[in-house]
Amino acid sequence: MRLTMNQRALTLASSPLHSFPHAAGSGSAKARSFHSPFRRRSTETVSIGYSGDVLKRLAIYSSSSLELSTSLELPLLPFESEEVLVPSESKMLHLYEARYLALLEESLLERKGLFVHFVMEPVLTDRSSSGTPFVAIYGCLVLIENIDRLDIGALVSIRGICRVSIVDLMQLEPYLRGIVMPIQDNAYNVVDEIESKVAMLRASLDDLHSLQIKLKATRHELLQTRARNALVWAEKEVYDDCDKAFIPNLAERLSFAALQPVSGCSKSELFALQKEKLRAMDSRDTLDRLNVGIKVAKQNTALTAAKLAIQSLEI
Repeated sequence: MRLTMNQRALTLASSPLHSFPHAAGSGSAKARSFHSPFRRRSTETVSIGYSGDVLKRLAIYSSSSLELSTSLELPLLPFESEEVLVPSESKMLHLYEARYLALLEESLLERKGLFVHFVMEPVLTDRSSSGTPFVAIYGCLVLIENIDRLDIGALVSIRGICRVSIVDLMQLEPYLRGIVMPIQDNAYNVVDEIESKVAMLRASLDDLHSLQIKLKATRHELLQTRARNALVWAEKEVYDDCDKAFIPNLAERLSFAALQPVSGCSKSELFALQKEKLRAMDSRDTLDRLNVGIKVAKQNTALTAAKLAIQSLEI
């Protein structure tokens, strides 16, 4: 994997990562070593002047300019690429290793329930080394929403808040801690089109939800209302748990809401969704992501309608 000038690498000493944490219900994580350059994204500031009603609407739908000093020092929790988390998405983690439980305690006691969920991928290089180089990508600031203590470890419910760039590493052991900065979409001036697409996405997600709640699911299937849950979170007006510089604007938050699995997804459908989530994390174009969200919501609505038809025949 090649790093661009906007993805400054930080060379780190080797440190073992015996296993990744994993979502509750997933399989055991594979062993990995850590000898990683960190990928850094640019933090450009874009200013656009408007007046009157347009300015008021841009205050709702456009990201505010970020100061380069906007940053947080937070614990970092690494995952494999199939575990990427997008803003507005919720996930249940089973944490049981001592170091990850220590990370959990720091997040709760010192970091207002915040930490960073990121993907760690190997970097292909020609030179030989004692460990495999890794790159840190797809960082997502998360908030701990609920914890259930278990005999072994804890079940931790988290919520993705915004994309972040890991710009410096402050600690390797017993768990990772680093400096992160928010990543937000580019500013835009197509306010009418953004508002239209936001309305279309809301309507599409409402249609999907109305069908999903009718679909009978087994206890092993995914939650049926994840998209609705993400939509409700994205439409909140007050986010007291986090620095406002890390809260994306309304349209950006909503643009991720449709990228949720639906009940009974096949492996191929989950794989297709995974690709859309990776593209969404890379994109800085709110309008493009809204269009993708509308497409995904409509596809899932058609899929759910077909399953309901089959279910009715079985009854």
